[in-house]
Amino acid sequence: MFSPYSDIQEPKESLPHSKTSAAAQLDELMAHLCEMQAKVAVKADASKKYLPDKQDHKASLDSMLGGLEQELQDLGIATVPKGHCASCQKSIAGKVIHALGQAWHPEHFICSHCKEEIGSSPFFERSGLAYCPKDYHNLFSPRCAYCAAPILDRVLTAMNQTWHPEHFFCSHCGEVFGAEGFHEKDKKPYCRKDFLAMFSPKCGGCNRPVLENYLSAMDTVWHPECFVCGDCFSTFSTGSFFELDGRPFCELHYHHRQGTLCYGCGQPIAGRCISAMGHKFHPEHFVCAFCLTQLSKGIFREQNGKTYCPPCFNKLFQI
Repeated sequence: MFSPYSDIQEPKESLPHSKTSAAAQLDELMAHLCEMQAKVAVKADASKKYLPDKQDHKASLDSMLGGLEQELQDLGIATVPKGHCASCQKSIAGKVIHALGQAWHPEHFICSHCKEEIGSSPFFERSGLAYCPKDYHNLFSPRCAYCAAPILDRVLTAMNQTWHPEHFFCSHCGEVFGAEGFHEKDKKPYCRKDFLAMFSPKCGGCNRPVLENYLSAMDTVWHPECFVCGDCFSTFSTGSFFELDGRPFCELHYHHRQGTLCYGCGQPIAGRCISAMGHKFHPEHFVCAFCLTQLSKGIFREQNGKTYCPPCFNKLFQI
Protein backbone atom coordinates (compact mmCIF):
# COMPACT_ATOMS: atom_id res chain seq x y z
CA MET A 1 0.00 0.00 0.00
CA PHE A 2 1.19 3.45 -0.69
CA SER A 3 2.17 5.86 2.01
CA PRO A 4 0.14 8.89 3.22
CA TYR A 5 0.36 12.16 1.45
CA SER A 6 2.96 14.68 2.56
CA ASP A 7 3.22 18.39 1.86
CA ILE A 8 5.83 20.36 0.02
CA GLN A 9 7.25 23.33 2.01
CA GLU A 10 5.42 26.60 1.45
CA PRO A 11 7.51 29.62 0.40
CA LYS A 12 8.52 32.13 3.05
CA GLU A 13 7.00 35.44 2.17
CA SER A 14 8.87 38.68 2.71
CA LEU A 15 6.21 41.28 3.35
CA PRO A 16 6.69 44.70 1.75
CA HIS A 17 7.23 47.54 4.22
CA SER A 18 4.67 50.34 4.11
CA LYS A 19 6.03 53.73 3.21
CA THR A 20 5.66 56.07 6.20
CA SER A 21 5.22 59.81 5.86
CA ALA A 22 8.68 60.29 7.33
CA ALA A 23 10.23 58.02 4.69
CA ALA A 24 8.35 59.90 2.00
CA GLN A 25 9.74 63.21 3.26
CA LEU A 26 13.22 61.69 3.30
CA ASP A 27 12.92 60.58 -0.33
CA GLU A 28 11.68 64.05 -1.28
CA LEU A 29 14.62 65.76 0.47
CA MET A 30 17.14 63.41 -1.15
CA ALA A 31 15.67 64.19 -4.56
CA HIS A 32 15.87 67.90 -3.78
CA LEU A 33 19.54 67.52 -2.83
CA CYS A 34 20.36 65.75 -6.09
CA GLU A 35 18.60 68.50 -8.03
CA MET A 36 20.64 71.17 -6.24
CA GLN A 37 23.88 69.33 -6.99
CA ALA A 38 22.97 69.10 -10.67
CA LYS A 39 22.25 72.82 -10.87
CA VAL A 40 25.58 73.66 -9.22
CA ALA A 41 27.43 71.43 -11.67
CA VAL A 42 25.73 73.00 -14.72
CA LYS A 43 26.39 76.53 -13.46
CA ALA A 44 30.06 75.81 -12.80
CA ASP A 45 30.50 74.27 -16.23
CA ALA A 46 28.87 77.23 -17.98
CA SER A 47 30.91 79.99 -16.34
CA LYS A 48 34.17 78.12 -15.73
CA LYS A 49 35.17 81.21 -13.75
CA TYR A 50 35.36 79.36 -10.44
CA LEU A 51 36.50 75.81 -10.03
CA PRO A 52 36.64 74.85 -6.37
CA ASP A 53 39.25 72.33 -5.40
CA LYS A 54 38.37 68.92 -3.98
CA GLN A 55 38.66 70.13 -0.42
CA ASP A 56 36.24 72.98 -1.01
CA HIS A 57 33.82 70.61 -2.82
CA LYS A 58 33.93 68.12 0.07
CA ALA A 59 33.35 70.89 2.56
CA SER A 60 30.41 72.08 0.51
CA LEU A 61 28.84 68.60 0.41
CA ASP A 62 29.45 68.10 4.11
CA SER A 63 27.77 71.42 4.77
CA MET A 64 24.77 70.49 2.60
CA LEU A 65 24.43 67.04 4.19
CA GLY A 66 24.75 68.58 7.61
CA GLY A 67 22.00 71.02 6.80
CA LEU A 68 19.85 68.19 5.42
CA GLU A 69 20.40 66.14 8.56
CA GLN A 70 19.38 69.10 10.70
CA GLU A 71 16.24 69.62 8.64
CA LEU A 72 15.31 65.94 9.01
CA GLN A 73 15.86 66.08 12.75
CA ASP A 74 13.69 69.20 12.94
CA LEU A 75 10.97 67.16 11.18
CA GLY A 76 11.35 64.34 13.69
CA ILE A 77 12.91 61.92 11.18
CA ALA A 78 15.74 59.76 12.43
CA THR A 79 18.82 59.86 10.22
CA VAL A 80 20.45 56.70 11.59
CA PRO A 81 21.15 54.21 8.69
CA LYS A 82 18.82 51.16 8.47
CA GLY A 83 21.74 48.78 8.42
CA HIS A 84 24.20 47.54 5.85
CA CYS A 85 23.16 45.58 2.76
CA ALA A 86 24.20 41.93 3.05
CA SER A 87 25.12 41.98 -0.64
CA CYS A 88 27.02 45.24 -1.24
CA GLN A 89 27.88 46.00 2.40
CA LYS A 90 26.80 49.63 1.97
CA SER A 91 24.49 51.56 4.27
CA ILE A 92 20.77 51.41 3.53
CA ALA A 93 19.09 54.81 3.68
CA GLY A 94 15.85 54.17 1.78
CA LYS A 95 13.73 51.06 1.37
CA VAL A 96 15.01 47.93 3.04
CA ILE A 97 14.23 44.20 2.78
CA HIS A 98 14.66 42.07 5.89
CA ALA A 99 15.19 38.41 4.99
CA LEU A 100 17.39 35.49 6.01
CA GLY A 101 18.21 37.38 9.21
CA GLN A 102 19.83 40.25 7.32
CA ALA A 103 19.00 43.57 5.64
CA TRP A 104 19.13 44.16 1.89
CA HIS A 105 18.69 46.84 -0.70
CA PRO A 106 15.54 45.67 -2.56
CA GLU A 107 17.47 45.47 -5.84
CA HIS A 108 20.19 43.34 -4.20
CA PHE A 109 17.89 40.70 -2.74
CA ILE A 110 17.95 38.29 -5.69
CA CYS A 111 17.47 34.60 -6.50
CA SER A 112 20.73 32.70 -5.97
CA HIS A 113 20.17 30.76 -9.20
CA CYS A 114 18.61 33.01 -11.86
CA LYS A 115 19.76 36.30 -10.27
CA GLU A 116 16.34 37.85 -10.78
CA GLU A 117 15.25 40.40 -8.18
CA ILE A 118 13.02 38.89 -5.51
CA GLY A 119 12.17 42.07 -3.67
CA SER A 120 9.14 41.50 -1.48
CA SER A 121 7.91 38.45 -3.45
CA PRO A 122 7.68 34.99 -1.83
CA PHE A 123 10.89 32.97 -1.83
CA PHE A 124 12.41 29.73 -0.55
CA GLU A 125 15.48 29.38 1.67
CA ARG A 126 18.00 26.58 1.36
CA SER A 127 21.42 26.45 3.01
CA GLY A 128 21.20 30.16 3.81
CA LEU A 129 20.45 31.15 0.20
CA ALA A 130 17.27 32.59 -1.28
CA TYR A 131 15.57 31.11 -4.36
CA CYS A 132 12.57 32.18 -6.38
CA PRO A 133 9.79 29.53 -6.29
CA LYS A 134 10.40 28.42 -9.89
CA ASP A 135 14.10 27.73 -9.45
CA TYR A 136 13.68 26.21 -5.99
CA HIS A 137 11.17 23.62 -7.25
CA ASN A 138 13.25 22.87 -10.36
CA LEU A 139 16.39 22.40 -8.30
CA PHE A 140 15.21 20.78 -5.08
CA SER A 141 11.57 19.61 -5.17
CA PRO A 142 10.85 15.88 -5.62
CA ARG A 143 9.87 14.93 -9.16
CA CYS A 144 6.93 12.85 -10.30
CA ALA A 145 7.92 9.38 -11.53
CA TYR A 146 5.25 9.65 -14.25
CA CYS A 147 5.62 13.16 -15.73
CA ALA A 148 9.07 14.08 -14.32
CA ALA A 149 7.79 17.55 -13.35
CA PRO A 150 8.50 19.04 -9.91
CA ILE A 151 5.86 18.28 -7.28
CA LEU A 152 4.69 21.61 -5.90
CA ASP A 153 1.91 20.58 -3.50
CA ARG A 154 0.97 17.16 -2.13
CA VAL A 155 3.39 14.32 -2.81
CA LEU A 156 2.59 10.60 -2.88
CA THR A 157 5.36 8.10 -2.15
CA ALA A 158 5.10 4.55 -3.52
CA MET A 159 7.42 1.94 -5.03
CA ASN A 160 10.43 3.95 -3.77
CA GLN A 161 9.41 6.90 -5.96
CA THR A 162 7.42 10.12 -5.65
CA TRP A 163 4.29 10.96 -7.65
CA HIS A 164 1.68 13.62 -8.18
CA PRO A 165 -1.42 11.98 -6.59
CA GLU A 166 -3.31 12.25 -9.89
CA HIS A 167 -0.47 10.52 -11.76
CA PHE A 168 -0.33 7.36 -9.63
CA PHE A 169 -2.77 5.08 -11.44
CA CYS A 170 -3.17 1.56 -12.82
CA SER A 171 -0.73 0.84 -15.64
CA HIS A 172 -3.43 -1.07 -17.51
CA CYS A 173 -6.79 0.69 -17.10
CA GLY A 174 -5.54 4.14 -16.03
CA GLU A 175 -7.81 4.38 -12.98
CA VAL A 176 -6.44 6.19 -9.92
CA PHE A 177 -6.07 3.78 -7.00
CA GLY A 178 -8.69 3.83 -4.27
CA ALA A 179 -8.71 2.53 -0.71
CA GLU A 180 -7.93 -1.05 -1.79
CA GLY A 181 -4.44 0.01 -2.83
CA PHE A 182 -2.42 -1.48 -5.66
CA HIS A 183 -0.34 -4.49 -6.72
CA GLU A 184 3.14 -4.26 -8.24
CA LYS A 185 4.43 -6.33 -11.14
CA ASP A 186 7.66 -5.67 -13.06
CA LYS A 187 7.96 -2.25 -11.36
CA LYS A 188 4.51 -1.20 -12.57
CA PRO A 189 1.42 -0.58 -10.39
CA TYR A 190 -1.91 -2.32 -11.13
CA CYS A 191 -5.36 -2.23 -9.59
CA ARG A 192 -6.54 -5.50 -8.02
CA LYS A 193 -8.95 -6.30 -10.85
CA ASP A 194 -6.39 -5.96 -13.63
CA PHE A 195 -3.61 -7.60 -11.65
CA LEU A 196 -5.68 -10.73 -11.06
CA ALA A 197 -6.95 -10.78 -14.64
CA MET A 198 -3.48 -10.39 -16.12
CA PHE A 199 -1.18 -12.30 -13.77
CA SER A 200 -3.15 -14.78 -11.62
CA PRO A 201 -3.16 -18.44 -12.73
CA LYS A 202 -6.19 -19.31 -14.87
CA CYS A 203 -8.55 -22.20 -14.28
CA GLY A 204 -8.15 -25.02 -16.81
CA GLY A 205 -11.93 -25.27 -17.05
CA CYS A 206 -13.40 -21.73 -17.16
CA ASN A 207 -10.19 -19.74 -17.81
CA ARG A 208 -11.03 -17.31 -15.01
CA PRO A 209 -8.44 -16.35 -12.36
CA VAL A 210 -8.00 -18.83 -9.51
CA LEU A 211 -7.93 -16.83 -6.28
CA GLU A 212 -8.55 -19.22 -3.38
CA ASN A 213 -9.32 -22.97 -3.26
CA TYR A 214 -8.05 -24.88 -6.24
CA LEU A 215 -7.11 -28.33 -7.57
CA SER A 216 -3.88 -29.07 -9.36
CA ALA A 217 -4.07 -31.61 -12.19
CA MET A 218 -2.79 -32.08 -15.72
CA ASP A 219 -0.10 -29.40 -15.19
CA THR A 220 -2.62 -26.65 -14.44
CA VAL A 221 -4.96 -25.42 -11.71
CA TRP A 222 -8.74 -25.71 -11.51
CA HIS A 223 -11.61 -24.36 -9.49
CA PRO A 224 -12.94 -27.44 -7.65
CA GLU A 225 -16.32 -27.02 -9.34
CA CYS A 226 -14.69 -26.83 -12.78
CA PHE A 227 -12.73 -30.10 -12.57
CA VAL A 228 -15.39 -32.43 -14.05
CA CYS A 229 -15.82 -34.95 -16.85
CA GLY A 230 -15.72 -33.28 -20.24
CA ASP A 231 -18.86 -35.15 -21.39
CA CYS A 232 -21.18 -35.79 -18.43
CA PHE A 233 -19.83 -32.97 -16.20
CA SER A 234 -19.83 -35.24 -13.16
CA THR A 235 -17.15 -34.80 -10.50
CA PHE A 236 -14.57 -37.50 -9.93
CA SER A 237 -15.82 -38.90 -6.63
CA THR A 238 -13.17 -41.64 -6.57
CA GLY A 239 -10.38 -39.15 -7.22
CA SER A 240 -9.38 -40.85 -10.48
CA PHE A 241 -9.90 -39.57 -14.00
CA PHE A 242 -8.71 -40.18 -17.55
CA GLU A 243 -7.03 -37.53 -19.68
CA LEU A 244 -7.72 -37.10 -23.36
CA ASP A 245 -6.70 -34.12 -25.50
CA GLY A 246 -5.98 -32.01 -22.43
CA ARG A 247 -9.38 -32.63 -20.83
CA PRO A 248 -10.41 -34.91 -17.95
CA PHE A 249 -13.03 -37.64 -18.45
CA CYS A 250 -14.66 -40.28 -16.33
CA GLU A 251 -13.78 -43.87 -17.20
CA LEU A 252 -17.00 -44.52 -19.12
CA HIS A 253 -16.77 -41.52 -21.42
CA TYR A 254 -13.05 -41.90 -21.89
CA HIS A 255 -13.55 -45.44 -23.25
CA HIS A 256 -16.54 -44.27 -25.25
CA ARG A 257 -14.41 -41.70 -27.02
CA GLN A 258 -11.63 -44.25 -27.49
CA GLY A 259 -14.05 -46.88 -28.86
CA THR A 260 -13.19 -49.34 -26.11
CA LEU A 261 -16.65 -49.96 -24.64
CA CYS A 262 -17.88 -53.52 -24.77
CA TYR A 263 -20.55 -53.82 -27.44
CA GLY A 264 -22.22 -56.51 -25.37
CA CYS A 265 -22.52 -54.84 -21.90
CA GLY A 266 -21.69 -51.23 -22.67
CA GLN A 267 -18.95 -51.11 -20.02
CA PRO A 268 -15.29 -50.20 -20.50
CA ILE A 269 -12.86 -52.92 -21.51
CA ALA A 270 -9.79 -52.80 -19.33
CA GLY A 271 -8.12 -56.14 -20.24
CA ARG A 272 -8.44 -58.66 -23.09
CA CYS A 273 -10.99 -57.96 -25.77
CA ILE A 274 -12.38 -59.44 -28.94
CA SER A 275 -12.86 -57.32 -32.04
CA ALA A 276 -15.64 -58.39 -34.35
CA MET A 277 -18.13 -56.74 -36.70
CA GLY A 278 -16.44 -53.36 -36.13
CA HIS A 279 -16.92 -53.55 -32.37
CA LYS A 280 -15.06 -54.67 -29.28
CA PHE A 281 -16.28 -57.21 -26.72
CA HIS A 282 -15.30 -58.58 -23.39
CA PRO A 283 -14.44 -62.24 -24.18
CA GLU A 284 -17.23 -63.39 -21.88
CA HIS A 285 -19.71 -61.13 -23.65
CA PHE A 286 -18.94 -62.34 -27.14
CA VAL A 287 -21.70 -65.00 -27.22
CA CYS A 288 -24.31 -66.55 -29.51
CA ALA A 289 -27.36 -64.35 -29.63
CA PHE A 290 -29.63 -67.43 -29.36
CA CYS A 291 -28.03 -69.94 -27.02
CA LEU A 292 -25.71 -67.45 -25.26
CA THR A 293 -22.80 -69.82 -25.61
CA GLN A 294 -19.46 -68.02 -25.46
CA LEU A 295 -17.87 -67.90 -28.85
CA SER A 296 -14.47 -68.55 -27.39
CA LYS A 297 -12.93 -70.06 -30.50
CA GLY A 298 -13.84 -67.04 -32.53
CA ILE A 299 -16.00 -69.03 -34.95
CA PHE A 300 -19.39 -67.40 -35.47
CA ARG A 301 -21.97 -66.42 -37.99
CA GLU A 302 -23.47 -62.93 -38.35
CA GLN A 303 -27.07 -62.09 -39.15
CA ASN A 304 -28.64 -58.62 -38.85
CA GLY A 305 -25.77 -57.41 -36.68
CA LYS A 306 -25.95 -60.32 -34.26
CA THR A 307 -23.56 -63.17 -33.66
CA TYR A 308 -24.56 -66.85 -33.69
CA CYS A 309 -22.77 -70.10 -33.17
CA PRO A 310 -22.83 -72.25 -36.33
CA PRO A 311 -25.42 -74.80 -35.00
CA CYS A 312 -27.89 -72.09 -33.95
CA PHE A 313 -27.33 -70.17 -37.13
CA ASN A 314 -28.07 -73.25 -39.26
CA LYS A 315 -31.12 -74.13 -37.19
CA LEU A 316 -32.58 -70.64 -37.18
CA PHE A 317 -31.93 -69.72 -40.75
CA GLN A 318 -32.23 -73.30 -42.22
CA ILE A 319 -29.05 -73.27 -44.16
